[in-house]
Amino acid sequence: MEFLRLPNHPRPLLPNNVKAVIFDMDGLMIDSERLYIQIESDMATEHGRTLTREVVARMMGQRPIDSMRIFAEDLSIPVSPVELLAERDRRLLRRMEYDLELMPGLRETLASLRGKYALAIATGATGRFLDLTLDRFNLRGDFSVLVSSDGIQNGKPHPEIYLKTIGLLQMPAECCVVLEDSANGVRAGSSAGAYSIAVPSEHTAHQDFSSAAHIASNLLDACAHILAKG
Repeated sequence: MEFLRLPNHPRPLLPNNVKAVIFDMDGLMIDSERLYIQIESDMATEHGRTLTREVVARMMGQRPIDSMRIFAEDLSIPVSPVELLAERDRRLLRRMEYDLELMPGLRETLASLRGKYALAIATGATGRFLDLTLDRFNLRGDFSVLVSSDGIQNGKPHPEIYLKTIGLLQMPAECCVVLEDSANGVRAGSSAGAYSIAVPSEHTAHQDFSSAAHIASNLLDACAHILAKG
């Protein structure tokens, strides 16, 4: 997998006082981006349109309704975002019941970080999908703070969700590390003042991660980078 590296672009060093690690969920903890893209591609095809990776990149990290607004507007689909979102969620919930896996290295990463740092989730998904993931994979006990898009007014790349999560952690932003698989998420974490690590997936490897403090090849690599200062 290849992703953007800027050898002449100076990146900040990992702070010595890291106290918390904040995880994105879709595409970072679970392989749900694959399902989103498959379902949205099918929906686009049904309307005589083709979903491009540029549109997908714009949708990633956004609040669900904003994501489907981009989907409708960019592909000129004459259906309301509310209707599109309801249809996407119906299909997604059905698929997640039997076709969802953890991203490689997640359990090992959580085991390595647990007890050393406060752990949190800041996801653009709704609480319904966050709860489904936590309960299906028995992950709820690993995290002290959980923030979904419910109640968030501005989706990623706006820093609102990370500012809220950092506030709930009750620690300075510079003590927090953000793990993200998308450029929108990395920009959100960096704009909130956190040290943002990009962990690109096969679906996001082409995106611009120049705002990342570090680019990791996978979760275990990101974990090793964090623990190197431990």
